[in-house]
Amino acid sequence: MFESEVQIRVRYAETDQMGYVYYGNYAAYYEVARTEVFRRLGIHYKEMEATGTMMPVLELKCKYIRPAKYDDLLTVKLLLKHKPHGSRIKFGYEVYNEEQTLLNVGETTMVFVDMKSGRPTAIPELIHQKLDGYYSE
Repeated sequence: MFESEVQIRVRYAETDQMGYVYYGNYAAYYEVARTEVFRRLGIHYKEMEATGTMMPVLELKCKYIRPAKYDDLLTVKLLLKHKPHGSRIKFGYEVYNEEQTLLNVGETTMVFVDMKSGRPTAIPELIHQKLDGYYSE
């Protein structure tokens, strides 16, 4: 299993009238985690798209357990529980506050798509090179 984490400080603009993080912002937090973790691994979305492969979201799941609030320092843990295969990759997320209280869990399933044809394509070899070593056969 692969796991990594990023920290995000909640900005005032991300909160609702109750002072809680607006529910739709969690999808953006997940995206920050995916992008930053991939960047640390040497996988850059921008470069992947330049070579003709995009990675849209196929499915998003999100469960709210406790609210995050303005100025909280959140830890977004990204989990890849299963080795990516075919044309899909499933990311798991856990969001914690500074007290390490679990606030939110989620999943996104992404599909690799050839930008010219608009059809699913195999996961790029670079992703296999960077991630396959974290999984036993």
